[in-house]
Amino acid sequence: MGKYLIKPATLTGEIGIPPSKSHTLRAILFATLAKGKSVVHHYLASPDTYAMIEACRHLGAKIEVFPTCIEIRGTGGKIAYAENVIDAGNSGIVLRFCTAIGALGSLPIVITGDHSIRHQRPMQPLLEGLSQLGVSQSSMRGDGFAPVIIQGPIKSGKTVINGEDSQPVSALLIAAAFAEGSIEIVVKNPGETPWINLTLNWLDRLGIPYENHNFTHYRLFGNACYEGFDYTVPGDFSSAAFPIAAALVTDSELVVRNIDMHDVQGDKELLSVFQRMGAKLHFDETQNILLVKRGGKLSGISVDINNFIDSITILSVLACFADGETHIRNAAIARRKECNRITSIATELRKMGADVSELEDGLIVRKSILNGAQLHSYQDHRMVMSLTVAALGARGETLLTSTECVSKTFPTFVRDFNRLGANIQECT
Repeated sequence: MGKYLIKPATLTGEIGIPPSKSHTLRAILFATLAKGKSVVHHYLASPDTYAMIEACRHLGAKIEVFPTCIEIRGTGGKIAYAENVIDAGNSGIVLRFCTAIGALGSLPIVITGDHSIRHQRPMQPLLEGLSQLGVSQSSMRGDGFAPVIIQGPIKSGKTVINGEDSQPVSALLIAAAFAEGSIEIVVKNPGETPWINLTLNWLDRLGIPYENHNFTHYRLFGNACYEGFDYTVPGDFSSAAFPIAAALVTDSELVVRNIDMHDVQGDKELLSVFQRMGAKLHFDETQNILLVKRGGKLSGISVDINNFIDSITILSVLACFADGETHIRNAAIARRKECNRITSIATELRKMGADVSELEDGLIVRKSILNGAQLHSYQDHRMVMSLTVAALGARGETLLTSTECVSKTFPTFVRDFNRLGANIQECT
C-alpha cells in the first residue's frame, strides 16, 4: 500500500482542479440511457469512472474510452439484462444508481463492490424504495448491504424512502424517469439536498419533466426519451477545497483554476464558509479562477455542513488553525461514507495534537498546534488529502499510510501539490 512522507512547506503558483466525479459519473449513466451517441469531454480518469463505464457496458451501452473523451452509444432508456455481475468498486454512486437502473429490466441483476461498499454503504433504504414499486430485491447476506440482487421491472405507483443520504433518492429519481408509468416518491428526512439538485439539473438539461415539492415529494412521469449529447465536465469543488485549505494553513498565495461558480455542485458552499472564517478569496468568474491571498486571520465558527458533507474532513483540519472553536454539526451521515469520517478524522488529528471533541452528529475543533505523526487514511481519498494538508501546516514530518485511494477523485494530487512547493514523497 502507498505511503506519503510529508514535510511542512510554503506553497506558491497555480493549480488546475480535476474534473467533477459526480458530474462524470452522471454523464456516463445518462449517456447510457440516451438514444444514439453521446460524447463526454474532460472526464475524471479515476477508478470510480472506470467502474461506471464497466457497469454501463454490462447494462447494454457501447462505450469507447479515449484520453480526452468518452464516446457512448446508449440503450434508448431500455435495460434488458446485465451481461455480468456489476462491480461498483469503491463507488457509492455506481452501487446505488446502477441498482435502481438495473431494476428497469425484467431479469435478475447482481451488484457488489469492495469491502467498504459491502460493509459501510447501506442499501436498505434504496432496496425498500424499489420493493414498494414491485421490484424483487434482497441483500444477499441479509444485512442490508451489498452484494444485492434485484429483479424488475419497476412499476408505476408510490414509494416512500428515507432521504438522509442523497444517493438512494437520486437513484430512484433517475430510474423513475425511465419507468413505464408515473411514479410518486415521498422522501422522509431529506438531506444533502444540493446533490439532489445536481441530479435534477441533469433532468432539466435533458428535458425530462418532473415535479419537486420541497425535496419531500416528487413525481416522475416515466418513458423518458432524449437524444445523445455532448458534455464537458466542470472542475470539482470538493477537490478544490484541498489546495485552498493548504494555502490557508501554510499562509501561502495560490491561483486555483477550473472553478466555475455557476455550476450547481453543493460543495462550492464551503468556499463561503472559508470566507466566514476569515479566508481572503477572490473570484474571477470570466476566467474561472480563484485567488487565495495571504494574511487571512482564521476564526472558528459554527457550521451546518449537511449541504457539503464531503468537506467535513478538510474543514476539521482548517479548524485546527482557526482561533477559538469550530462547531461542525448535522454531519451524522458522514459516518456512512467511505469510512466513518467523524471518528476517523478526530482520531488522526488527535495523533497530531489537535483538541477535538467528537459528537454524535459532528465535531468541535479548537485551535491547536499540530505536530507530525504516523497517520492512517482508512482507505478514504478525502482522509488522504485532508491529512496531507494538515501535515503541510504541522511541525515535523508526517507518515501517512494507505494513500493509493487518492486516485478516486484527484489522481494527480501529489504531482500537482509538489509543483506548488509541497514536500510529499511517495514511498512503499
